[in-house]
This record gives sequence, C-alpha cells and structure tokens, in this order.
Amino acid sequence: MPDDAAGVRFTVLDTAESLDENRLTDVYAYPDALQSSWVRGNMIASLDGGATTDGKSGGLGGPGDRAVFAAMRQLADVVLVGAGTVRAENYSGAQFSPAQRQARQRRGQAEVPPIAVLTNSAMLDHDAKLFTRTEVPPLILTCTEAVGDAAGRLGSVAEIIDASGPRPDRADAAAALKALADRGLLRVLVEGGPGILGLLIAHDLLDELCMTVAPLLVGGAAQRIATGPGQVHTQMQRGHLLTDEAGYLYARYVTGR
Repeated sequence: MPDDAAGVRFTVLDTAESLDENRLTDVYAYPDALQSSWVRGNMIASLDGGATTDGKSGGLGGPGDRAVFAAMRQLADVVLVGAGTVRAENYSGAQFSPAQRQARQRRGQAEVPPIAVLTNSAMLDHDAKLFTRTEVPPLILTCTEAVGDAAGRLGSVAEIIDASGPRPDRADAAAALKALADRGLLRVLVEGGPGILGLLIAHDLLDELCMTVAPLLVGGAAQRIATGPGQVHTQMQRGHLLTDEAGYLYARYVTGR
C-alpha cells in the first residue's frame, strides 16, 4: 500500500435520514448575507463521464435530478448559461408556482429569476423560447463589438449588456459576473454548458459545483461537464452527498475560500 494511503479512514454515507423535494431548498440554500457573487454550477454526468446523450444533457436525468434542478432554480437570483446550451436545449424562462413565487418574495428576491446568456456573438434566434416563453426579459452578456448589432436584433425582447474585459471581441466571465452583481443578482446558478463551466473554473470564478451522477453508461464521444484549454488544480470540500431510489448521486462541493 502506498505510504500516503496508510491510515485513511472511510465513511459509509448511507443513513436513515430521508428528504422530500420540499426540503431541498434548505439543503441547497446559498450562504447568508452575501456581499459579492456566489457562483454555483449544476451539471449532470453519466458513470463513464459523459455530460450528454444524443447531444443533450436532459436524456441523463430522472425525477430526482429534475427536483434538484427545480430547487436550485428557485433559490437563484439569475440563471447563467452559454449560447450553445440555449440552442441545444431550447431554453425558455423559469416557470414557478404561486407558492414558489411567494417563497422567493419572502427571501427578498424577484418572483422569477432572469436567464443570462454569456455569448461572444449574441447570434440567437429572435423567435426562440428564450425570448417567447418567459416572464422576464433575458440578459444577453456579450462583447463590445457585438452589442450594437445585438441591440438592433434583440433589444425589444432582451436586455443587452456589454460584458467585455480586456478584449472587445470577447465576452469576459468576470465582467459578466460584475454586471450581474451590479444589478443585485448575487446568487448565480450556472447550468452549462461545458464551455462556460470550464471558463469559470479556469479563472477561479466557481464557488460551488453541484454534480448529479446518473447510473448510466453512455460511451461514445460525449463531452465532459467542463471543457477548454485552461487547466487548474482547485481543491474542493464536500458539502453533501444524496441519493435516491433510482441510484442517482447528488454531490455538492464548495471551495475552501
């Protein structure tokens, strides 16, 4: 046995405690009294590491994953996604029940969080569900060079925001988060895809990763949950690990900062 493995103790995580979907918002609550953005990623992958099946993440999910997904949306001030995910998943605005809206109001949040799209080109279909099936206009976080064209094409159905950093032809993740924070949107939920998650990881902007492991093997050439050229070694700490009758695992890891 390797020297660094000697003395390691393991914990059996199975317990008698159970949770129903009504308690998930307690389990996934954001930190209290936030003064700056808290960025949470929520992704799903198969046992063999595939983030999609047939090009979409939805095929990996089950009822439990959908309940966790809904609970995290209920808690977020804003849902951040990449343009590729909007197109592939045909994103629409968040939909909440009257009770969920009242709970958000009690927390001091707007009834419905906007969808924010980080995109260099802002080339999105004006007739997509993102714009036509939503109660609040989405936020298009794009680069300086694309703002004018995007405002002309999408300005009647979305808020166009200049989120450039050092390069006027690229949307910058840190600038995007600052623009959201300036609007009071501190509880950020990132729903993908792998490109935007990889960007946030590479620039040390991700505070938390909530990871669903689906009891499936997909094989093939499915992407990982995070892609991109940036390589890091960021230590995370386990927040919790849940399971359900279908065998899904729901892990929550946070940074040590």
